Amino acid sequence: MELGASESELREQAITRLKKKRDFRTHLFMYVAVNVMLIVIWAITSDGGFFWPIFPILGWGIGVAGNAWDVYGRKPLTEEQIQREQQRLRS
Repeated sequence: MELGASESELREQAITRLKKKRDFRTHLFMYVAVNVMLIVIWAITSDGGFFWPIFPILGWGIGVAGNAWDVYGRKPLTEEQIQREQQRLRS
């Protein structure tokens, strides 16, 4: 049975969202793993000195937060928004 155009488009949107979610989980796992490793290195080598891992934790954390917003916080474009933008482009 062949899917209609709207069902096909919905399927593509679902696949795209699932891939973005999977990629975000990978990004988050790598963020945690690398930063835990940096904290362990700091703990072994610093004797309680300056906590330098804070810089990659915060810097990379901004990227993780942006990625999370893209995956979970951003709402899809509505048809009304698309129509308004097309109207602006025509003007």
